[in-house]
Parts: sequence; C-alpha cells; structure tokens
Amino acid sequence: MPKAVRYHKQGGPEVLQFDEIQVGDPGPGQARVRHKAIGVNFVDTYQRSGLYPMQLPAVAGNEGAGVVEAVGAGVTTVKAGDRVTYTGLAGSYCEVRLVPADRLVKLPDGVSEEQAASMTLKGMTVQYLIHRTYAVKSGDTVLWHAAAGGVGLIAGQWLKALGVTGIGTVGSPEKAELAKAHGWAHVINYNTENFVEKVKALTGGKGVPVVYDSVGKTTWEGSLDCLRPRGLMVSFGNASGPVAPVNLGILSTKGSLYVTRPTLATYIASRSDLEETAKSLLDVVKSGKVKIETTKKYKLADAAQAHRDLEGRKTTGSVVLVP
Repeated sequence: MPKAVRYHKQGGPEVLQFDEIQVGDPGPGQARVRHKAIGVNFVDTYQRSGLYPMQLPAVAGNEGAGVVEAVGAGVTTVKAGDRVTYTGLAGSYCEVRLVPADRLVKLPDGVSEEQAASMTLKGMTVQYLIHRTYAVKSGDTVLWHAAAGGVGLIAGQWLKALGVTGIGTVGSPEKAELAKAHGWAHVINYNTENFVEKVKALTGGKGVPVVYDSVGKTTWEGSLDCLRPRGLMVSFGNASGPVAPVNLGILSTKGSLYVTRPTLATYIASRSDLEETAKSLLDVVKSGKVKIETTKKYKLADAAQAHRDLEGRKTTGSVVLVP
C-alpha cells in the first residue's frame, strides 16, 4: 500500500507518522498523481502545529510534482503520462494521491519534478506578490524579510531581472552571502544590525514603498517603520509567530500606511489565474533569469526532521521530500 506522512493530532514535528493509506481510482474531474518530489513549506508547519486548524487525521503538505497515472471522467486538462505540478492542495506528503485535475499544471521540457516541487508554491507566491499585490516597477527599492529562504531566493533574482533594487534581511553571515548570490543588492543581518536604521540610510531617509514580510511577530513594527508615507505592508507569513492584535490607529501615525494579508490560494482560485500565474513563473525560469535550486532533500519518511530543521532556521532555499 502507498505510504503517507499524517498527523492524528496537532502539535510539534513528533506528531508526524509514516502511515499506509488507501488510494483508489480517480473519480469524475480527478487525476491520480504519483509524486516524484514534494515541496516543504512553512504553511505545512502552521497546519501541523494547529496555528491553522485542520480536520484530523490529515496528510501533511501542500505542494507536489510527479506523473499522472490515471484520470477520471470528464478530465481534459491532463492525461496519463503527463508530468505535472500543483500547490494549494493539502495532503501532498505521500507517494500517490488523488487531486482535482483542474488544479494541475503541466511541466514543460527542461523543468524537472524536483525543480517544480522547489518552486511552485514559492515561485507563484513571488509572482503574485511582485506583480499583483504591489506591482513593482524598474527603479523601485523594496524590503524583503527572510531573503535567504526559498521564497526570498526566487524573489531576489526576479526583482533584479525587473530592475528593482532589493533590500533583504537574513539571520547569519552565511545566509547573507547566499542572498547576495541570488540578486539582493543590499543584505542586512538583523542579528547584528538595526534593519530600520539601515533601510533609512539606504533610501536617504525616505523609506520604501513596500515591505514583504513573512516573518511576522518579530519584524512587524520595524517593517512599518521602514515604509514611506502611504506605503504598503505585505504580511504573508508567521515564521516567528503571528502578529499580535493591532490598533489600526498606528497606521495613521506612521504615515497613512496600508496593510494587506494576502494568500496564494486567493490569487490562483480560478483556473485562468492559476494558468496565468504558472506561465509567468515558468517563463522567467525557462529564460534563465531565475534559477531554481533544491538546497536540501529528505526522504519522505524523514518529514519530521525536515520540519525541525525548517522551524529551527537551519535550512536555506528550497527543501523537498523524495518518496
């Protein structure tokens, strides 16, 4: 029988179990996908821990890439034998699964399943953040926290290709070097430097028009202080914990600021948005302007260790599980 990483209660990495599961034939509108690689993302830890409550028992994970084994009635978007990727479908930490076929994106030649599992969620996140949440333009300067993470390494390259000056924050000298190698013009080690003071110095005291913040609790107030008047705070993650309740009056006192809390799921909810977002990502990767690298691989059975390393800030870039 196929194996999957499940949790029967929410908690720390220790709740993850390697279980046998039953996977039947695809029903109408479904496809059965055998995974070749599975992405590991912070949202997986939020679901496992209970920050994002889940119906239990649950198979962990939200992103995978592999080969279609079979399709159900009415499926026209993919066929058996197609190489595909997907994101936003809970339950990816498994060898094989059923998925709604209209959520699958076919992989072009030259993009491997491992690359796809390293970039589908992270790369589509970057796409919507820099093209739609705040549409950057050449000459802009932006601040991005966790510049050496999986999302950050893609963002640094993509922003540079668009002519945007990227300021990234990291937590160690090693991560600073990695970020610089992936397009970030300026890198701030928040453990040794005051990132607010550094951003103000780099922008001549003006601040930036947008801050992209996936760290959450520990960077929230500093991020607001980096914005210029009428700037946009984009809070899209909680790596350090959720942001505490906020008095909205602070936004007026700091310069009539805007705040948004976007999710990838909203931006790719329709089939047309999914296809457009995927095409934009795949095009920039195929062009060579953004290179996708898997920085660490774990066996599927070792998913708990992958979560420990991710939450312990021991990983950089993209992490995948291999069935």
